Amino acid sequence: MTANHSWDIDDFVRAGEATVRRLARYVGESQRGETPVIRRTPPRELAERLGLARWIRDGGMTAESYETFLDTYLAEGTRLHHPASVGHQTAAPDFPAALADFVHGASNGTMAVYEMGASAATVELEVLRWMLGKVGFPEGGGVLTHGGSLANLTALLAARASVAPDAWTDGVPGDLALLAPPSAHYSITRAAAILGLGERAVVPLDVDDLGRIDVARLPGALERTRRAGRRPMALVAAAGATATGLYDDLRGVGEFCAGHGLWFHVDGAHGASALLSDGHRHLLDGVELADSIIWDAHKMLRTSSLAAAVLVRREADLDAAFRQRASYLFYGDQEFDLIGRTVECAKAELGLKIFLNLAWRGERGLGEHVAGRYATAHRFWELARERPGFHCPYEPESNIVCFRYGTGDQAAVRERMLAEGSFHLTSVELGGVRHLRVTVMSPATDDKTLEALLDRVPALSPPL
Repeated sequence: MTANHSWDIDDFVRAGEATVRRLARYVGESQRGETPVIRRTPPRELAERLGLARWIRDGGMTAESYETFLDTYLAEGTRLHHPASVGHQTAAPDFPAALADFVHGASNGTMAVYEMGASAATVELEVLRWMLGKVGFPEGGGVLTHGGSLANLTALLAARASVAPDAWTDGVPGDLALLAPPSAHYSITRAAAILGLGERAVVPLDVDDLGRIDVARLPGALERTRRAGRRPMALVAAAGATATGLYDDLRGVGEFCAGHGLWFHVDGAHGASALLSDGHRHLLDGVELADSIIWDAHKMLRTSSLAAAVLVRREADLDAAFRQRASYLFYGDQEFDLIGRTVECAKAELGLKIFLNLAWRGERGLGEHVAGRYATAHRFWELARERPGFHCPYEPESNIVCFRYGTGDQAAVRERMLAEGSFHLTSVELGGVRHLRVTVMSPATDDKTLEALLDRVPALSPPL
């Protein structure tokens, strides 16, 4: 007799209720800072503790044994909702986005093809229309992808199609170049390699001491590129930079690109959400001049990973990025399909996460979240400047602050914090000098947290 592998609905309900209870407890104790912010148990030890090999081999998990597994699993993770989580540019997701993940996990509306998920595709199209309006692309087009790296690749595919329309069929011309500041996200160089240009085709732009594009020196960079026999495929600017959170002069760069016929791409993965804040949208002045921009929702729009938008000023440019033939997918009238604009064939219901956060919090609520995190970072900068031994190389424009304490090994201080689980922060080199880096993402991070961090750094550092 053939086994019935349909869902046991009662078992699902019991396990689902247990999941909600445990996640609620996990987020609550994380927000209150009642546990270490990070644990780094070695993989072999953790695999044994979780019983991974046994479960993989034998199966047999029940709703009850799943609860025990989930308790350990959550306890050993990094807690993004924790006030001391000031490390990476990953959101402490809001609960509406978590509900969207739960819905997707059950329904699996893989909606790059409209007939596979009409409601999911419709939500995505409407979310994209809203994002395009915020950027200033009323007639543009867009698509959601699984992350900013894939989004940058997709946007630059559109740029390649504009400059070298036959590259898809005939191969990439050897004279293309990509202009970008050295501070650009690593995915820009990675995209150049994937696109067939090669890393050496990335021409570094002149920047100031903090890595921002020097607009006055752009003519020289363009002249060097053309003198080397290369055709610029695109010029990339940051809103804001991954390391510092600082914004390039988008209007200055955009006007230069428009005057010289260059594709202008803005990597707004982290900082485009400032468009929702009345007090910070000026940081993106000129973004409407871009030919393309990416915008990650899983950073400042509080969705879970991953959900990133590729937005273009002219819809046809995105449609030209891919040229595919597959008789089982591409045929007839496919007006509402998104598969022709994205690397992914099966795509998660990404728009639902953004939509539910908007539906619960509203555009203004998300803008207030952005403003709040930017304000907390600025407060850290103010507090740090008042303390002896601390040095901040710039006034923050976003929720990212870089700083040093004394002249000791900053990376070693960070490692001590991670080992004790007191704070999760990162580090970066600025001008060849290692700095500690705070990224304020959790709404739970407050003045008490900032003061505690400023107390802990000297305690773990060599005496001044």
